[in-house]
Parts: sequence; C-alpha cells; structure tokens
Amino acid sequence: MSGLSVAMLSFHGCPFARLGEGDGGGMNVYVLQAARELAKLGHRVDIFTRHHDPDDLEVVDIEAGVRLIHVRAGPFDIDKGGLYERIPEFLANLTAFHRERGTRYDVVHSHYWLSGPVGEALSGRWNVPHVITFHTLAKTKKMAHAGEVESPRRPVVEQRMIGAADAVVVSTEDEIEAIRSLYRMPLHNVRAISAGVDLDLFRPMPKRAARDALGLDGENLVLYVGRLEPLKGVDILLEALRRLDYSPCTRLMVVGGSFEEGEMLRLKSSAERLGLGDSITFTGSVDQHELPLYYNAADIFALPSYYESFGLAALEAMACATPVVVSRVGGLKTFVKDGLCGYLIPRRCPDPFAQRLDMLLANPALREKMGMAGRTTALGMNWGRTADGLADLYSGLTGAIVESARGG
Repeated sequence: MSGLSVAMLSFHGCPFARLGEGDGGGMNVYVLQAARELAKLGHRVDIFTRHHDPDDLEVVDIEAGVRLIHVRAGPFDIDKGGLYERIPEFLANLTAFHRERGTRYDVVHSHYWLSGPVGEALSGRWNVPHVITFHTLAKTKKMAHAGEVESPRRPVVEQRMIGAADAVVVSTEDEIEAIRSLYRMPLHNVRAISAGVDLDLFRPMPKRAARDALGLDGENLVLYVGRLEPLKGVDILLEALRRLDYSPCTRLMVVGGSFEEGEMLRLKSSAERLGLGDSITFTGSVDQHELPLYYNAADIFALPSYYESFGLAALEAMACATPVVVSRVGGLKTFVKDGLCGYLIPRRCPDPFAQRLDMLLANPALREKMGMAGRTTALGMNWGRTADGLADLYSGLTGAIVESARGG
C-alpha cells in the first residue's frame, strides 16, 4: 500500500482564513501544514471546511495530494456561536459530495469540538477510525480565565468525543494531564504528537533589513502576535510596557485582530488611558508569509496568555532567533526553556513581565544568545515530525502497512 487517504475536518476554521482575525489562529496553520507534510509522505488528504465566502471555490487543489473542499452550511457570515445547529447541514452536504465523487477514505481526523460530531458520524458510516484534535479544551480555558464564555454544549461534546474517538491527539503531555484531571476520562486512546513550525518560512534574517522592510526606526521593539481576545492577556503587556525602565524608547507592536473587532477597540482605549497611545502600534492581522519580517524586526517576542494549548507564535519567534517572554502555561512550558531561549513568567501580572523585558532590553548579548538557543530548539520541531507521528498513528489504527515517500 503506497499511502492512506485522510479526510480532515475543520468545520469552523478554513486553513486559508486570514490568521489573527476572528477564529484564525494556530489550528488553521496546524491543519494546513500537517496535510502538506502528510502528502510528502505519500498520503492523500482532503480538508473539509465550511463554505464561508461567496468567492470560495468548492474544491481547491492546494498541491499534489492535498485538496481543500468547501461545504455549504448556513450563511457565509454566521457567527461561530451559531454553528452547532448547522452540523447536520454540513454533514449532509459533505456526505453528498462524497457520494458524488466516490472517494474512499481510510481515516477521519476532526479538528476542534465542532468537527467532532461530524467525524463521529462519518466514521460510523464509512467504517473507518475517527481521530480528533481539540486544540483547546473548554474546561481548561475556563479554569485559566474565569471570564471565558463557552457554549454549554462544548464540554459535553468534548467529554463524549474523548471517550468515543479511536484516538485523541494532543500536542503536549500537559494536555494529557488536563484530560485526566478535568474530564476524568481514561487515557488509553490519547496520544501526544507535538505541533511544529515551518523552518523554511520562519528563519533568522538581518534585523535592519526586516525593520527597513516594515518602515521601522531604531526603537526597542516588543512584539505580540496572535488573536485579540481576553484570554491572550494583552492587557498585561500594556501594563508591563508602562512599568518598563526602557519605556520611553520602547514600542509595543500588536499583530493580529481586526480594526472592527471590539477587543481591539477596547485595547486601544486602554492604551490611551494608560498614556501609551504613541508607544503602541496595532497592525491588524497580516499575511502568514509576512510574519517572519515582524519576528526578525523585534527585539523580544512576548505572549502573556492565561492559557495556550501549544503557543505556535512563540515557536515561530524562536525559529527566527528572537528571544521570548511568555506565560508559564500549557504547551509553552514544554518547549520554552526558562533562562535558555527566553523567560517563562509564572504569574499573569505586569511586574514580572516588565522585569524580564527590561533585563533583555538592557542586554543585547543576552538577547542574541537566547535567540540562537531558541532557533536550536525550533530546529527539532518541524512539521515533518508532526506528520510522521500522525502517519504512524493512522497506520496503526487502520492496520495498514504504508510505504513512506519521504526521502532521506
């Protein structure tokens, strides 16, 4: 057998959605990169997502062995909160597409809780294994940040999927512990396979060249990259900036979000109230292929999240040899080695963030040393390794003997 045929489900998040806006984030990157690397191994991957834009083609050939298939399910502009009721429509239209095309799949891999019921149904109809990756868990988010609002259905669905799926893929051992302690479920079907980073895209480049490309001057630059939501703790970063000894010559750049989003408007208002309006740049979301310029232009990358299941943006910064100052939470503490490639902050409050930022801003040699250590760590965490782990899992579940197409 030369390779497996995989149906990946990403119901609410298209892999081509603009990152940093709405729900576009690490999961979108994971789905696309894992599919591409699985194709390099000789497998075929179809990614099914909701038809969210009138200009979407039904079928997009991403590259050899990888297709993106848009399935109609509700209005284009429907809020994520209304998607659960659209699951039957998504399932029916996906099934119709499958019946019309006659494609055979060996495994179904669902991403996020909203995809889980679809994957469960297809697994039964097609008599193939069902794998699920949640990316975040409702109970973990609620525990980390009391203000989080989640659908009451979500933890119920997650609980059922953990028990019913043939395999649950998590990125870290920390997530395994969360499932054990918060969901009180047996762990026989849970497998830790680390997420990765695109080392061809995210790599070091001269800081001056990156800054020139972005039109930046010689100020100290602290960078945040990610969605804008309270869970990400950007408020902590605003307060930390105000406490810096180097505050007068330091700029905070916030990459992500939309200028129409309520959270960006709230953060801008907070910045003005703190007297930081002239020291903060909100860029909105940027194209994935532009992000290396921002990481390389920055002196420090900061991520003050209350919770991160993995923390892909921090790993991307490390791959660009930029030191990181991040919360000691979730997946971040599994690959950010405190004092080696940056700092892990145990308390989600401004003072310890300000102290570590000041320490790095005062010491260019330390920044360079930590940046190179981060790059070394990232070199061992590429997406190819993620795909190898997924392929081994799929093969074990299907009983298939698969010949890898990866050379070397």
